[in-house]
Amino acid sequence: MNNSFLKNLFVWFIIFASLMGAYQILSEGKKEYNDLKYSEFLNVVDAGQVLQVEIKGNEISGEFLMPAGDGKPEYFKTFGPVGDELLIKLSSKKINFNFISDQESGLLGFLINWGPMIFLILIMVFFFRQIQAGGKGAMSFGKSKARMLNKEDNKKNFGDVAGIDEAKDEVQEIVDFLKNPKKFTNLGGRIPKGILLVGSPGTGKTLLAKAIAGEALVPFFIISGSDFVEMFVGVGASRVRDLFAQDKKNAPCIVFVDELDAVGRHRGAGLGGGHDEREQTLNQLLVEMDGFESTEGIIVMAATNRPDVLDPALLRPGRFDRQVVVPKPDVKGREEILKVHTRKTPLHKDVELKVVARSTPGFSGADIENLVNEAALRAARSDKTTLDMDDFEFAKDKVVMGSERKSMVVSDHERKVTAYHEAGHALVAKLTPGTDPVHKVTIIPRGMALGLTMQLPTEDKYMLSKDYLLKSIAVLLAGRAAEEIIYNERTTGAGNDLERATEMSRKMVTEWGMSEKVGPIRLAQKEGAVFLGKDMSSRTNHSEATSIEIDSEIKEIIVNQYNYSLKLLKENEKMLHNLANLLLETESVNAKQLDALINADNPKTPPEDETPSDSSGSGSNNDSGWSGLQSDPTAALKSIEKA
Repeated sequence: MNNSFLKNLFVWFIIFASLMGAYQILSEGKKEYNDLKYSEFLNVVDAGQVLQVEIKGNEISGEFLMPAGDGKPEYFKTFGPVGDELLIKLSSKKINFNFISDQESGLLGFLINWGPMIFLILIMVFFFRQIQAGGKGAMSFGKSKARMLNKEDNKKNFGDVAGIDEAKDEVQEIVDFLKNPKKFTNLGGRIPKGILLVGSPGTGKTLLAKAIAGEALVPFFIISGSDFVEMFVGVGASRVRDLFAQDKKNAPCIVFVDELDAVGRHRGAGLGGGHDEREQTLNQLLVEMDGFESTEGIIVMAATNRPDVLDPALLRPGRFDRQVVVPKPDVKGREEILKVHTRKTPLHKDVELKVVARSTPGFSGADIENLVNEAALRAARSDKTTLDMDDFEFAKDKVVMGSERKSMVVSDHERKVTAYHEAGHALVAKLTPGTDPVHKVTIIPRGMALGLTMQLPTEDKYMLSKDYLLKSIAVLLAGRAAEEIIYNERTTGAGNDLERATEMSRKMVTEWGMSEKVGPIRLAQKEGAVFLGKDMSSRTNHSEATSIEIDSEIKEIIVNQYNYSLKLLKENEKMLHNLANLLLETESVNAKQLDALINADNPKTPPEDETPSDSSGSGSNNDSGWSGLQSDPTAALKSIEKA
């Protein structure tokens, strides 16, 4: 007889005892009848001690006064013939009597008598099964919600992962160690206890973990960080203990915690105090990963896109020994990801995945998967049997710029203003050497924009020069400049352009040290969030005079680039009209059409000394002012200018 059987037997005994107690409580309100012989009943009637009588077939019941009682009525029950003589006798004694039908359903009577008892039994059985549900029931709050994956549940492997070769090589080492540990231990090495996958959303962190589960011939437990914490105090820590208890029984094994920042945030943050439920969960996780008890054979993997908010104790060696960066793919990686997602997709012979990869800079793996899916949906709507380049181009525009708002009604004047606005962006970008090539110009409303000018870089950029940034600001301000030249008015359509140009200029001055007046000093302070244990308000470590100088430099950069765009467009005003008219006619202009228009008009391009530069003293127009590896090209510059 095992412990499990004894435990179940004890639980059922407790349930039975509870039900009997409940039944006794429910039965206390029932009437207690004194059984009388029929002759005794007749004597009591003759003595005038019967108060009332109920007759149901041959069953006679009612209330009477005991001869030696305390004067309180009691209940009696007897069986006998009910005839005219009895009824006459009851009437003569002025005893109230009534008849009760004996046709009442036996089932109804059973339910009335035993219904509460049956209901209690069903409730107790339900809760007992919930307790036995292995961590998924309502009563098992402290059980871990981790799910163990096997080959049948997961079909992913390393062949499904592309574009992140370096990250894949690092986690491949984990699988090799689990398959052949002596290869490492013979040299005195040990496998890392924890591996943290860090990267932007959609780069493939969870996919990489699924691939490891498919490759490793060991149990693989997967759980989300939010699954630990509940509204009940102590549940999170209990689930952590239960998780590692399961892992020790199945070692060697891999545990994957998705979205670790949900439970691993910096301790001492916010207003919860030291007894905050999330902090207790984190404390238990720290102890289980590297405490007094050994966790040999358990490899903890986790994924997050917010490593900056994690508690330092989680990131020390012995817990998460290794951080694997999962970056956005480069052009070669994007091509490999496209090949993975189009393996089961019929492609037309004109499709060149290399061209598609080159035209999608900054796309993550999830973005590329969405791109292929949108292209397939568009081909299906068109009743095609294969995907062609038009489908990929349509999908790219939809993913990058949003869906076309064909039902939107735009007045003729606003449509013309939009056409000149986008023509200004496109011409300055095309006529200024060193800017990203213009891929498409459209005045079809997409998303929140009335028109869009899309630029695609020829290669992935990881550092941005000062010259490139100044030219990018000039392109952003060209839409407002075109509106002023043609209509001598300023609209709200340039609001997003001005916001991005100002942000870029501020970063040049305060973060990237690209102003000679201010100097190569970082003056910007990151604002800490109160829930991360930082100050709520931003701090400044420079004087008011420096702030005035910063504002002056930012304004001078923007004004200079705006004047450059204004001058360039005035010198090529004929081309501005031609491009705007072409947009009004066709609604969209691609790179080839734009090149043909420019070559036909033979524009006046600016000489080298007239290209945008910080002529106000903020620096020269050469490439010496690099922002360094700490710059963020994605945040600093985006490839779409909105009307």
